[in-house]
Amino acid sequence: MRLPELPVVEALVPLRDALAARGAAVLVAPPGAGKTTVVPLALLTAEWLAGRKIVLLEPRRLAARAAAHRMASLKGEEVGGTVGYRIRRDTRVGRATRIEVVTEGVLTRMLQSDPALEKIGLVVFDEFHERSIHADLGLALAVESRRLLRDDLRLLVMSATLDATPVAELLGDGEPAPVVAAEGRQHPVETRYMGRPTDERLEPAVARRVARALGEEPGDLLVFLPGAGEIRRTAERLAALRLPAGVDVLPLYGNLSRGEQDRAIAPSPAGRRKVVLASAIAQTSLTIEGTRVVIDGGWMRVPRFDPRRGMSRLETVRVTGDVADQRRGRAGRTAPGVCYRVWTEAEQRGLVPRLRAELLDADLAPLVLELAAWGARAEELSWLDPPPAAGIAQALDLLAQLDLVDPAGSITGHGRSVAALGLHPRLGHMLLRASDMGLATLACHLAALLGERDPLRRPGEAADADLRLRLEAMLHGRRAHAVAGHDVSRGRLARALAESQALGRSLPAGRGARLAAEDVERTGELLALAYPDRIARRRDGLSAASASASSAPGPPRGARYLLSNGRGAALAEGQGLATREWIVAPEVADRGREARILLAAPIGREQIEELFGARIEARESVMWDAAGSRVEAVRERRLGALVLATAPIDDPPAERVAEAFLDGLRAAGLRALPWRRATRQLRERLQFLHRADPESWPDVGDEALMASLSEWLAPSVGGMRRLEELARLDLSQLLLSHVGWQLRPRLDELAPTHLEVPSGSRVPLDYSDPEAPALAVRLQELFGWSETPRIGGGRVPVALSLLSPARRPVQVTTDLASFWRDAYFEVKKELKGRYPKHYWPDDPLTAVATRRVRPK
Repeated sequence: MRLPELPVVEALVPLRDALAARGAAVLVAPPGAGKTTVVPLALLTAEWLAGRKIVLLEPRRLAARAAAHRMASLKGEEVGGTVGYRIRRDTRVGRATRIEVVTEGVLTRMLQSDPALEKIGLVVFDEFHERSIHADLGLALAVESRRLLRDDLRLLVMSATLDATPVAELLGDGEPAPVVAAEGRQHPVETRYMGRPTDERLEPAVARRVARALGEEPGDLLVFLPGAGEIRRTAERLAALRLPAGVDVLPLYGNLSRGEQDRAIAPSPAGRRKVVLASAIAQTSLTIEGTRVVIDGGWMRVPRFDPRRGMSRLETVRVTGDVADQRRGRAGRTAPGVCYRVWTEAEQRGLVPRLRAELLDADLAPLVLELAAWGARAEELSWLDPPPAAGIAQALDLLAQLDLVDPAGSITGHGRSVAALGLHPRLGHMLLRASDMGLATLACHLAALLGERDPLRRPGEAADADLRLRLEAMLHGRRAHAVAGHDVSRGRLARALAESQALGRSLPAGRGARLAAEDVERTGELLALAYPDRIARRRDGLSAASASASSAPGPPRGARYLLSNGRGAALAEGQGLATREWIVAPEVADRGREARILLAAPIGREQIEELFGARIEARESVMWDAAGSRVEAVRERRLGALVLATAPIDDPPAERVAEAFLDGLRAAGLRALPWRRATRQLRERLQFLHRADPESWPDVGDEALMASLSEWLAPSVGGMRRLEELARLDLSQLLLSHVGWQLRPRLDELAPTHLEVPSGSRVPLDYSDPEAPALAVRLQELFGWSETPRIGGGRVPVALSLLSPARRPVQVTTDLASFWRDAYFEVKKELKGRYPKHYWPDDPLTAVATRRVRPK
């Protein structure tokens, strides 16, 4: 066999030597260099391989099939001979197969069934820069296998844009593994930046550039868009533009049939051109014949998982620099090309350099189950990026709910059976439990629906969330064309039916009978098995019967739910399930304050009790009910955050009632206490003394009293359940008890309520400002008083608010002697003019104080 003259050929000798000497290597070569197809074929004859197989990992099924077909054709063979492949639901290998191209999940299954990989001599991780969770897990397990079981197992990591240094360090044993580079001879690609206005949607912007490129450049076009929705809308735009004759617009994404995918990557017939609208599936390891032009929309979809909420979602984000380079390289694989980037050069400089590892943001439940099956914890393995601890904890919690791991995190027998299925733990658990319940066919249908795109569409509005409508379509099979006002996508329905059949074949006892219509009503039960954290109850507790009775004619309004994981979620208006009190929501859009429920099915409380009896918690709850403004004492049956049933407690513990009552008071604030005038004055006097002597006198300010409610108030609220009952408290006595009996005798001495002035009047002191207690008194009643009165043991002068005979403020002073000396005569002049009949002596210190107009 003669290998094609591709750039990677120059690296084959050093690569072979590095693997022979060190057992591991990193190969960095540009797109189109021939890494995927040339390297495995060239290494087949290496002495160190010793007749064992080469396993080549590809991140996508389409790339795996294409690589196997290309290598087989170079050897002049059919796939299944020397070169074969294993992908989900499709295997083409034979006894003579020496190179197996597999997707990454398949490698994990191989490692779990044979940790030493006895029949394999080399594992090649292709396009590792994509950092899928399966690739990171596969590499971690392979490194562990090589370290503990097979020191002769060779490992090779390949990429065009990978930062090789950390990978070489991970593969090395004490020192980094060799890094081999191929410079490459890719055809030149001209890059043209073509930004779009911020108010223009992506699809029309891309469609315009496609039409322009068809007129400016020869060859086929490869257009990168985030996903199937954007691909469909762009295709509709292009159809409206009336492209030149002989141009075929072809979609390319993961959920297409194999025939549709093969048509997109095959060479165009003579005299025709094609525009391939592709998702990330076409970024790497795939040569689309005839491509001379790449148009990059600049966006991609990546999974994001929130451990706190336990939900994953696909986010549309800007491409990273390495992804943009990979896409650009597609234009120069067979001839000089052009790359149109639908963003500006300034935006290019702001791109994040490298794609973030998926395991840092993804749902880690599948990974943690694989680790449990392997018999290791995440921290015991070597990772390029360790999985986040919060994600690991979230995953362990879910796996424990599904009975896949025990409290110590070790895999259970049921967990091993689920792991062997190679499905998400939720779905695997549901399939096996449903088989025991005689509902295997229903479970297979549900798992297929949850893994495929929704087959129902409703023009102009969102599809009904009820999963039972999809099952109804599956009951009718390929004849279904409409269900409850929805159009049925026959292609999606056919894929779901095929997937259901394949899932049935994977079950130990097979799928069983055809789906029965009556089984559909048990949809909620099976979904609850897979999604115990997404069982939901209407927040208003409205039952179906009462909802139906109270609702006005027309579509039901939306409903708000509480999920068992504590997260809020809502159904949109017009959803039939909005009348149901209990539902299970396997698919939600986790955006904003509440998640939006996209798919769900009803379930009854009795079914929940039956399914989760061992996990339902019986709890006595004594708490403050803010809505009813009272202490409620109830016995609850709870599943997570959901209350399944309640019953009143007739005689709750008094201390818990008091504690709950104080919680209500804390929420209402101190204003709920009976603050009578005398009580307020007492509190102000105490606060004055605290400020003057904080070591001796307690703080009775708002913050301090709230913080110490359980000390000074709790003993007096025993038996109280409503705030209005506080009215019977003697709050003054409670404050005095807070002071302590030793200090009480000194209260009136240090902070008297009144002061007697020279006129004989007892004038109340105002302590509202603890820094300056005040005495408001008419000026004439102070004649003969030479010094400012003091309180607080003589340390604090009283602020005298001097009043006119009409009790209007004249002046405020804390230095009475100075007032008599300096200011009195000016004040006297003014007051004598206003009040000529009143007594205004020339010498206030010797004059007689009076409460009258003049002294007797």
